[in-house]
Amino acid sequence: MGVLAFFLAFGLMEGAAWSAHKYLMHGFLWRIHEDHHQPTGHTFQKNDLFFLIFAIPSWLCIMLGLMYAISFSTGFGLGIAAYGIVYFLVHDVLIHRRFKWFDNTQNSYFRAIRKAHKVHHKNQFKEDGECFGMLIVPFKYFKS
Repeated sequence: MGVLAFFLAFGLMEGAAWSAHKYLMHGFLWRIHEDHHQPTGHTFQKNDLFFLIFAIPSWLCIMLGLMYAISFSTGFGLGIAAYGIVYFLVHDVLIHRRFKWFDNTQNSYFRAIRKAHKVHHKNQFKEDGECFGMLIVPFKYFKS
């Protein structure tokens, strides 16, 4: 049951991240997200606080699942955490290159992710954004 919950949570997280990005970050929480679209040059951004939106429920699911031997809860929390790790690697390392770990990748999927995210950042303001997701990329970005 825990393995199913893990994959369920990981899969649902793309929709949750898309929704949080579109409706919260580009909505009433724009003041926190704004420095991501209009960089300040600082190593850390106010935007980095958004990891708490998912880290806290992940931690609670894991902790309570372990405390009360509920494998579904533990698996679900671990799925959220795994998505967070993948999100960090894709968004902060691969796309924004905050850490120079994967600078020379020529993988077509990774290139499509980077193109879609560049389109998202083309608009530096709250309104009229597009491409709010992270791992699911519209097919048009796979074309050169």
